Amino acid sequence: MVIGGANLDVVARSTRPVQGATSNPGRTTTTPGGVGRNIAENLARLGVRVALVAAIGTDEIGDRVLRQTAEAGVDVSPVVRTDSATGTYTAVLDHDGELVVSVADMTTAEQMVVDDLPMPVITGARMLVLDGNLPTPVIQHVLSQADVPVLLDPVSAPKARRLVGILDARHRLHTITPDRHELAALTGEPADTPTQIGYAARALLERGVQRVWVRQGMSGSTLITRDGEIRIPAVPAEPVNVTGAGDAMLAGYVHSLLAGRGDEDAAHDGAAAAYLTITSPHTVRPDLSPQAIARVRASHTPRKDPV
Repeated sequence: MVIGGANLDVVARSTRPVQGATSNPGRTTTTPGGVGRNIAENLARLGVRVALVAAIGTDEIGDRVLRQTAEAGVDVSPVVRTDSATGTYTAVLDHDGELVVSVADMTTAEQMVVDDLPMPVITGARMLVLDGNLPTPVIQHVLSQADVPVLLDPVSAPKARRLVGILDARHRLHTITPDRHELAALTGEPADTPTQIGYAARALLERGVQRVWVRQGMSGSTLITRDGEIRIPAVPAEPVNVTGAGDAMLAGYVHSLLAGRGDEDAAHDGAAAAYLTITSPHTVRPDLSPQAIARVRASHTPRKDPV
């Protein structure tokens, strides 16, 4: 079960290096998006039975988002329709596919209330994934009621700050997936160097989080638990579109955990899913599959030397 944002992505990519404060030539595409929705679609394409809880408008954009998400294999029956306009995420990419700036209008997602949650369905899931677009009371309620593993994507540094008061030992998160800016916002500690990242992550472990998976872009990621730190290198890539890479990464990780693999294997699968996404023009790669992840792993994961 994924609970989070669903919206329309508007992605504009410049065909030349972006120049500020002026018009840039390029191409624009629109696709269903939203962190929670993207994670759900990625999971469905990986063969996981997945349902989405989200709030979207009753407008034409909402109809499109709902229809295409269902066509991808996601159970959208728990989605709440509201009178507000469906949210949008607008991203501007440079000519090399790197993000220049983005604007997220997630007003509708932020209007979700606890009464919108289908708790009998939620509590029957094997695993829950939440995104930081949700209002704090909704996240807090799910954490207080869930007796299955819960994973949380903070989404952004401003939204991560709202989570500070609810991350404690009473609500044991299975995994939280911040980048270094979100990690700093969650802990109030600097997170610019590997040493600082480790210190800040351990502060979250002390507050009941079981795994802190810090995303570090093209440098890879670090999975930090009470047992130590595991470095997960990024798969070398020439980015086509970085939008949705983090969503695919978390979906690959969840899929692997559900299949019974260990933390390190799951994180490597997540890195492979991210690679497959950034080398595609799509926010959610239509041909994402366990077989594709396995091929990337076989080609790029370093072999461990025998002891």
